[in-house]
Amino acid sequence: MTIDHCRDFDFQQGRWRVKHRRLKFRLAGCTEWEEFEGTSEQRPVLGGNGNIEDNLLHLPGGDYRAVALRSFDAASGTWAIWWLDSRAPHAIDVPVIGSFEEGVGSFYADDVHDGRPVRLRFRWLGADRGAPRWEQALSDDGGATWETNWVMEFSRA
Repeated sequence: MTIDHCRDFDFQQGRWRVKHRRLKFRLAGCTEWEEFEGTSEQRPVLGGNGNIEDNLLHLPGGDYRAVALRSFDAASGTWAIWWLDSRAPHAIDVPVIGSFEEGVGSFYADDVHDGRPVRLRFRWLGADRGAPRWEQALSDDGGATWETNWVMEFSRA
């Protein structure tokens, strides 16, 4: 049997409730987290070798929408993930690139935070348990250390 598309993100298809937890300030020694709810819905595109995730985030300061767009490159075996946020609707973030190994998805990019270069990491965990968890982290020392600054825990809607 041949697979006609990459199934790495099939676990996330459908509708989800999302519990968000993020640091109030990034790369500033902050230990104060804020928590808020949201929803997410993912569907395949590109014949299954891509997907789009539509998000509604209920931040304490007000709601906003955002999308994650993902695309699989079969030649390299990697995914690219872009983020587009309704608060800056003409600015799409730099893509993180990576893959899944032993059930963990790790995706990286070089980016800028508060005017200084940083390394950005997205990780997907727990997909095999039916309760996916996404984490975002930044490193300002080339990846020697990481500060996890945002966590999303998904449960079926």
